[in-house]
Amino acid sequence: MAAHHDHGHTPAAWTGVIISFVGFCAGGGFMVAAQPGPFWASVGVILLGPLVGGIMKMMGLGRKEDGHVATPAVRTEEPQKEAAAHAGA
Repeated sequence: MAAHHDHGHTPAAWTGVIISFVGFCAGGGFMVAAQPGPFWASVGVILLGPLVGGIMKMMGLGRKEDGHVATPAVRTEEPQKEAAAHAGA
C-alpha cells in the first residue's frame, strides 16, 4: 500500500528553498571570513526565500488546495482473513 506524499514539488517551493539555500551558504562563508555586514545581508536573503515562495504561491505557482487530505482506504476484514488462513496452514 503506497501513500501519496506531496512534499512541495512546485515552482514556488523550489524557488523559495533555492533562495534560502544560497543565502545560507553565503552566510556561512561570510561568518568564517569574519565579515559581519555581508553575513547579516545573507540572513536577509535567507528570509527572502519564504517571502518569494509565498508570493509565488499566491500567484498560482504553488500546490493546489483540494480541501481534503488523500489517505488510502483501509479494509480491516481482509488482513484478518489472511492471518487466519496463514495460521491454519
